[in-house]
Amino acid sequence: MSRGRRYEEPKLNMKKVFAVIVAIIVIIMFIFIIKGILDKDEEQGKISSETYFVSYKDNKWGVINSKGEDVITPTYQEMIIIPNQKKDVFLCTYDVNYDTGEYKTKAFNKNNEEILTGYDKIEAIQNYDENNNIWYEGNVLKIEKDGKYGLIDLNGKEILPCEYEEITVIANIENAVKIKKDGKYGVVDTEGNEILKLDYQNIEALGKDNKSGYIVQSAEGKYGIMNYSNSLVVDLQYDKIDKVYGNDLYVVEKAGKQIVVNKDQEEVLNNDTYSQITAILKTKDSGVIFEKDGKYGVMNLAGEKVIDNTYEELKEAKADILIAKQNGKYGIIDLQNNQKVEFKYNSITYNQEADIYIAEDENFNNDLLDNTFTVRQTGILTDLNTGKGYIELRNDAGYKYYNFKFEEQNEKNIYNQNTLFLSKKDGRYGFIDKDGKVVVDYIYDDATKQNEYGFAGIKKDGKWGSIDSKGNVVIEPIYNLDEYIKIDFIGKWHFGKDTNMNYYNQY
Repeated sequence: MSRGRRYEEPKLNMKKVFAVIVAIIVIIMFIFIIKGILDKDEEQGKISSETYFVSYKDNKWGVINSKGEDVITPTYQEMIIIPNQKKDVFLCTYDVNYDTGEYKTKAFNKNNEEILTGYDKIEAIQNYDENNNIWYEGNVLKIEKDGKYGLIDLNGKEILPCEYEEITVIANIENAVKIKKDGKYGVVDTEGNEILKLDYQNIEALGKDNKSGYIVQSAEGKYGIMNYSNSLVVDLQYDKIDKVYGNDLYVVEKAGKQIVVNKDQEEVLNNDTYSQITAILKTKDSGVIFEKDGKYGVMNLAGEKVIDNTYEELKEAKADILIAKQNGKYGIIDLQNNQKVEFKYNSITYNQEADIYIAEDENFNNDLLDNTFTVRQTGILTDLNTGKGYIELRNDAGYKYYNFKFEEQNEKNIYNQNTLFLSKKDGRYGFIDKDGKVVVDYIYDDATKQNEYGFAGIKKDGKWGSIDSKGNVVIEPIYNLDEYIKIDFIGKWHFGKDTNMNYYNQY
């Protein structure tokens, strides 16, 4: 006789069991993924926490970090190149034959170990901005093998194989390089993606960024314009295309004459009253800036002079407002030729993001004018940071900070990571902390504000030295930097005389 059961034993539901197992596996995988991401972030943080600078001492080149410590002791004859200051990939040239121009290159890391080997040459991609300042593509290198060129990233991953006749920069354009193969040019980005096909005799940038498009030349020698999406904007039919455009209008040359065409290649301005067109105005249908007989004026698209060509220079600041030069001095006029700012400055520039005019007088001081052309502040402009929205001015009282409405800002809020703040008392400079407590006594003739690496310059008896983030003297004032444009310190190292080379010096 069977025993009775108080309840039925449950049967296993295999679908539920399988679902639970899958869920557990997913959770475990998720944990490992998160751990991997965190580990990767931590590793990336380790990589990016250090910043590297080129150093120069005793006629030799090396590398320092943001603490001013030697990473690579200066032992190299030729200047070291650091494409990305957050990555320990350093490039150098050696065995240079100055008679033949031949040389060798190598890459090495912070341990002075050679890396990224297997190529005949490995070089940074050096470019220039509109002010002729040098910069480098930060995540890609050009390689050469057996007379052909390719690209790799800073970890050694191949981006383009070594099969190109040339790889060159496009002046002032980031994230794009010109490639040549079988005698034809194209453009790729720095990840190797095609921007323009290998179809052209030559390629140039139309504007100041890679989104503006490209001037291309056909095998027959005719010019047109391609956009960033590899689509034809202006047909390849012109003798030349000038880098002057706006409002879907382009300045082209045909039979030795500049003309203005629209995107349908219809001529909208073509007459003999100008020698050269230098700009298309921002306001639609308002016209162009032209030059004739060495003087500049404004003409509408009907060919009528709006402003006679009487100015030595003429440049549009924003819609309907022009910066002009007359009798060697700069002022501001509108499109009705009304004077808005007196012609008394050595230079005037306009910052579009801040909507501020920056005028320099004969003593190299700056007047900052708002959009009503009123002078709101005067001093030496040391920074205009559109990202953080502040202006930094220096005058006899030290540094002052303003937003773009010219409301004074607290330096301690702008540089909230700083430990020292420059202060002046009785004609002498010292440093205070966030609470206003004096950390460095007022004993210096001059000083710089603390930089992002914690150091500040101090000047006494005509010589410069530096202090650290706690106000301790790193190096007593021993450097004569009267001929130096930029005063900045990393530990005992001071910024080099040639600001374009971006290195730190010590002697």
